[in-house]
Amino acid sequence: MTLLSVNLNKIAVLRNSRGGDEPDIARAAITCIEAGCGGITVHPRPDMRHVRPDDVRTLSALLRGRVEYNIEGNPFAAARGDYPGLIALAREVHPTQVTLVPDSDGQITSDHGFDLANDAERLRPLVAELRELGCRVSLFVDPGAHGFEHAVAIGVERIEIYTGPYAEAFDEGDAAEQLALCVDTARRAQQAGLAVNAGHDLSQANLGTLRVAIPGLAEVSIGHALIGEALYEGLANTVRNYLQILR
Repeated sequence: MTLLSVNLNKIAVLRNSRGGDEPDIARAAITCIEAGCGGITVHPRPDMRHVRPDDVRTLSALLRGRVEYNIEGNPFAAARGDYPGLIALAREVHPTQVTLVPDSDGQITSDHGFDLANDAERLRPLVAELRELGCRVSLFVDPGAHGFEHAVAIGVERIEIYTGPYAEAFDEGDAAEQLALCVDTARRAQQAGLAVNAGHDLSQANLGTLRVAIPGLAEVSIGHALIGEALYEGLANTVRNYLQILR
């Protein structure tokens, strides 16, 4: 079954909006794990507007040996204040997977992937270090991306397809073109020897269609919609609903 990794960034956003420790990101992780999810995702950023380095460390100790731990972020973003940088965090906590994303400080959320042909050599030493740490490395890519042979050549093991355009088209009632792009991207990546993840704006409404369309989909990372739906349905129930879709 496709692994469900729950992104807890929005729990941190809510906590940070008020200060203090509530809602508790560790408790949210435990709730998701007990409901059956196979992984937890966080995306620390230099401005620390949601998940902070201490959260990354706390979750590492909590998750070890229980579920997969996926840390996302821009490997080229410089250390700033209490943010030590993505690679430095990986050195500390040795997550299961590191998903490299080319986002900038000004982005509200990730909205594009790497250009594999142009970015591969710059990524090569970082991928090598992460692999030496025992981390699986995934690269965030756009639907319709090309050049997967470059990813394979530098040691990348997975890609994560940016599904934002698919989700937007789904909401507008005509997702066929964007779904076909995702399917073709997955097929070509798998043919190159890469496993395929997907994420961004996936929801209970649109996940099933994507899952059926992409054979062998390894993992989905879902946060914004899942946490929003959990306000009405409860966090554990929402996680179980997603798992049922993936079955």
